[in-house]
Amino acid sequence: MVLEDITVYEGLVQFLSIGWKFFFAIVPPPDYWGGKGCFVMSLVMIGIVTFVVGEIATVLGCALGLKESITAITLVALGTSLPDTFASMTAAKSAVSADSAIGNITGSNSVNVFLGLGLPWSIAVTFWSINADDPKIRGRYY
Repeated sequence: MVLEDITVYEGLVQFLSIGWKFFFAIVPPPDYWGGKGCFVMSLVMIGIVTFVVGEIATVLGCALGLKESITAITLVALGTSLPDTFASMTAAKSAVSADSAIGNITGSNSVNVFLGLGLPWSIAVTFWSINADDPKIRGRYY
């Protein structure tokens, strides 16, 4: 029997996520319209989930008496680190050696640092190299 193969925790998680499953069931399969419908609906779903999570974070920060910037930084850090932590834990448990777990940890942290520091720096350098001679912009930031 199939029900004997799952734990209580697995059954509870499946039950609690049923709302999300119904919500995401409106995304068409990638076979339809050359994948364009799936892509567009996935972007719409990401936007909706991002909005919902942002609103929940705002309410949580307000209830705890935290500034919005502190709440945002904390939740972004959790949102980027927790999936990597679970992926590394799974890799460490399933492999004979911990090579894949160490590679996942160093790779994900490298990407976070390079994008977190490099991308804003690149945008700032591009902005200032384009607008260096504009007196309205120089007066506003100097």
